[in-house]
Amino acid sequence: MNPPPAPPADDSAAPPSEAWPREGLRLALYQPDIPQNCGTILRLAACLGVAADIIEPCGFVLSDARLRRAGMDYLGQAEMRRHSSWEAFRRVQRSSGRRLILLTTKGDTAYPDFAFRPDDVLMVGRESAGVPPEVAEAADARLVIPLKAGLRSLNVAVAASMVLGEALRQTGSFPPRSPC
Repeated sequence: MNPPPAPPADDSAAPPSEAWPREGLRLALYQPDIPQNCGTILRLAACLGVAADIIEPCGFVLSDARLRRAGMDYLGQAEMRRHSSWEAFRRVQRSSGRRLILLTTKGDTAYPDFAFRPDDVLMVGRESAGVPPEVAEAADARLVIPLKAGLRSLNVAVAASMVLGEALRQTGSFPPRSPC
């Protein structure tokens, strides 16, 4: 049985300040273009109790079978909000007062050296191209994962999980351990 298709982007008429609760880290995906990575990140967010934001357009249909296969039955547990554009996302993010933290190969701070806050928004870019300069410039911080010389980057889902794990550790925000 297939889950229902994803709802349309929600740039609701609610005042932006009411759009996000004040507490909790958020994980934003800027125009994801590989459904399997998006599904993996949504599964990560669901399992760790972190809200996810999808900034459209995506490079695939959000109800894609590859997204569902990677997210498995966890997609229904993910707290996800779709934004029709970067501008729509930015409007909500700015009005919330939360910092926007970009994970990028062009970052100027190594993620283990960064002091995360419990209400930060961590953003990953497109697998194929990262984010455009205006998005990078809008970030309050640009973080990099230190890699062995000569290697460019990690898979976006792996990078998101590493940095989200560190942010949750620093802020004491991991969900309570539950019995299997």
